[in-house]
Amino acid sequence: MSLKDLLKNASFLDSSRNLSEAAPLSPADTASPGGLRDDSFYQIKQKIHNRLIEEANLAALDTMSAAEIQASVASVVNAYLNDEKILLNADETRALVEEIRDELTGLGPLEPFFKDPTVSDVLVNTYKNIYVERRGLLYKTKGRFSDNAHLRNIIDRIISRVGRRIDESMPMVDARLPDGSRVNAIIPPLAIDGPILSIRRFAVIPLKIEDLVNGKTITPEIATFLAGCVKAKLNIMISGGTGSGKTTLLNVLSAFIPNNERIITIEDSAELQLQQEHVVRLETRTASIEGTGTVTQRDLVRNSLRMRPDRIIIGEVRGPEAFDMLQAMNTGHEGSLTTIHANAPRDSLTRLESMILMTGANLPEKAMRFMISSALDLIIQVSRFTDGSRKVVSLCEVVGTEGDVVTLQDIFVYEKRGIDKDGKVLGGFRATGIRPKFADKLEMAGIEVPEDLFITTKSYE
Repeated sequence: MSLKDLLKNASFLDSSRNLSEAAPLSPADTASPGGLRDDSFYQIKQKIHNRLIEEANLAALDTMSAAEIQASVASVVNAYLNDEKILLNADETRALVEEIRDELTGLGPLEPFFKDPTVSDVLVNTYKNIYVERRGLLYKTKGRFSDNAHLRNIIDRIISRVGRRIDESMPMVDARLPDGSRVNAIIPPLAIDGPILSIRRFAVIPLKIEDLVNGKTITPEIATFLAGCVKAKLNIMISGGTGSGKTTLLNVLSAFIPNNERIITIEDSAELQLQQEHVVRLETRTASIEGTGTVTQRDLVRNSLRMRPDRIIIGEVRGPEAFDMLQAMNTGHEGSLTTIHANAPRDSLTRLESMILMTGANLPEKAMRFMISSALDLIIQVSRFTDGSRKVVSLCEVVGTEGDVVTLQDIFVYEKRGIDKDGKVLGGFRATGIRPKFADKLEMAGIEVPEDLFITTKSYE
């Protein structure tokens, strides 16, 4: 898209709109650039926008660098303010220049949040409300769009960059930005009040196990134990709710896979950031405009078995691919990793059963549960607490089956003891006293397992 198109598509606030329509802001609000936020500010923006279209050398601007565009916008802004004898302080002038530049070349009101490394999620609820997540907690910001048409323009700009489309015939889209961030947008008629945009960002520099230890997600002892489980090629499933840190933990654990192994990752939207050299990344494909060309995770799992993988990593198992994944784990593809949405280890097994049934396979319950118990070695349950912290709340071994029931046993658990005066969750990790059956497998793989690691009276803070 040319700069001329960007200028014409940039929609600024209607001068007749009253900002009092928005809900009052709480003290914890995240401020967007600039302190001036009344109707006059947006009137100025709209008039400068019109002046840019009338006076700017658009052909020359198309060839300019970001710094040159910034200088050109600043020149037009200062000239307009002088001509109209409008007095703005330095901060307000700088904010005005930045917002107009962001409208031309970036994502408008969302641009400041993409420059903030502490923002992990950006959630837009129609044009009026923009929320961000920082350190596991949501905050309402002072940023907003002019109207729903303005928000649609930004959504179209984001989606078009990754070769996708969104309109009334296809009112939902899930896409991935070049930096790995995951974008989901839904528009009317499915979204009743107006367009909804959700952006889940991922760290430019992937987290390491030390970061999880420092953040008290796990203890050093448990971190060492998990590293050994990955190196010993145990089949591991990470379970948890939305935003609990499943993908982050999967990324961290994947760092312990040896560099000499061939890794194939399979995802709906590519999010994993593996650091090894020999990594093959596969991503699903949605249907084309003609309704053809769909490639599902199940298709990719089946194909990956013909690609000589040492490890298969499925970003999230959520459908019929569960059946093929379990078969792969049972037929020599050890060391596989995946995540699943579930509130508890037992719930994750129930979900796996329901996914197997999606394939139409007429398997008896006993056969399904035997397949699950023989495929999985370890289930890691993660959770996000009320203070925004994320913790591994249990490490659970899949022992086998007793009758028609899959037997699980906790190895480590996190015990919550309460909340302090600042709202921080109090608690600690504790060994259950059970030595996992796969401990012998760790030792045979050369992983040293301390004798006192599983003592029941031992707790880890």
